[in-house]
Amino acid sequence: MSTRARPTAARLATAPPSAVAHRLPSTHRSAGHARTALRHQLQAWHISGELAYSAELLLSELVANAVRAQASAAPEVGVRFVWADGRLRLEVRDVSDEPPVMNDAKEDEECGRGLVLVDALASGWGVDRDDTGKTVWAELAASGTSAPCRAPTPHDP
Repeated sequence: MSTRARPTAARLATAPPSAVAHRLPSTHRSAGHARTALRHQLQAWHISGELAYSAELLLSELVANAVRAQASAAPEVGVRFVWADGRLRLEVRDVSDEPPVMNDAKEDEECGRGLVLVDALASGWGVDRDDTGKTVWAELAASGTSAPCRAPTPHDP
């Protein structure tokens, strides 16, 4: 006879949220702070390996672009990590209304390859604009990884 384990209240209370947001100072150090926050969240979601490495790289590029895009227009950038349905979504928000541009950087240039990397590694990426700025997002699909435990929905037995 088999029994189906149901999530207990204690387990649900300690389950990591499936979306987490942070505000970071808009400085050259923001990419490092964002990577640290992401690394801790990925550990909470039990995500590691290639997916974690790619996520850190993508987030670094998106945050660096946001800091450059808004220059001194705002003191902060926003980052948000969403884990749902086997997909990790990274969002970076800034106040600039300038769209991100994928450059054709020359071999000897130090900058200009960020969105090329994002385009190559992400399963999808894009920009959502509104009256107060934009959110640049990138998604990575996980293979063989399960979503974190969430509270049961009314449809669960």
